[in-house]
Amino acid sequence: MSEHTMRAVTIDGFGGPEVLTAGRVARPEPLPTEVLVRVHAAGINPVDWKTRAGQGMAGLQTLPLILGWDVSGVVEEVGFGVTTLAPGDEVYAMPWFPRPAGGYAEFVTAPSRHFARKPASLGHAEAAALPLAALTAWQALVDTAGVQAGQRVLVHAAAGGVGHLAVQFAKHLGAEVVATASAPRHAWLKELGADEMIDYTRQRFEDVTGGIDVVIDLVGSQDDTAARSVSVTRPGGLVVSIPGGVPERLSLLAGPAGVRTSPFLVEPDSPALATIAGLVDAGAVRVEVERTFALEQAAEAHRLGEGNRTRGKLVLTVTG
Repeated sequence: MSEHTMRAVTIDGFGGPEVLTAGRVARPEPLPTEVLVRVHAAGINPVDWKTRAGQGMAGLQTLPLILGWDVSGVVEEVGFGVTTLAPGDEVYAMPWFPRPAGGYAEFVTAPSRHFARKPASLGHAEAAALPLAALTAWQALVDTAGVQAGQRVLVHAAAGGVGHLAVQFAKHLGAEVVATASAPRHAWLKELGADEMIDYTRQRFEDVTGGIDVVIDLVGSQDDTAARSVSVTRPGGLVVSIPGGVPERLSLLAGPAGVRTSPFLVEPDSPALATIAGLVDAGAVRVEVERTFALEQAAEAHRLGEGNRTRGKLVLTVTG
């Protein structure tokens, strides 16, 4: 095959998983300050299938589109001015978000400082599962909420990609962690550091917990989860509402209760990725990959992910 093309999964129009098409497209070239990375694995996130369906970040994309923001791979080439990376370096990243990054492909280009060296203890499939989910959890807990030791942190949807990392980061920060998940996930989440488990399929969390300082809400308006979180949050506490911003009902209830709210959107952050890699290599944090798929199986992976029953992350293996 020509060195000027690459394998990729593209969409020509928004819709169901069937719009994901494997083929060959032009290979990108790095501009000054950018690197060309040969992608070994690409993580899959809910924003991927929401965007594919015309939701999520769809309004910021241009068709045809290569989905995917999570990548792990090896630097193939560096553009003029790059001094922090060199060909052969193993890196991982969430480049460009929310602009298109083109992760479901053999190569991506992005500014060198969107990348960090991948955790040395992980293979590419596990490393590719980290960036978007780990940065979401880290930035929400550290930068937005400023979680302190001794605080009580409630993580909704704790068994998911972001949730299982948020549990570990909150515990690392010295917090007491309350987690909502179905009962089969409880033992695993306790291994990751959860102190108090709530089976959301059998209990309403507001009936069994309280005194929460920070809520990491990964559910949002579904089942009124965001608004219901106000009743378990201390005055002065914070509800970080991640999917879709702060719902109107949350805003209406939070003010009179003295509870703060914050919308949230993750950003590329190579210093945080470097910190997270250090925690992983030290054994303080681990990432769960439920299943890997070949690049050409992207549609199958999306169908599984949209069922919202995944423990941890799904990953596409691309090279190697």
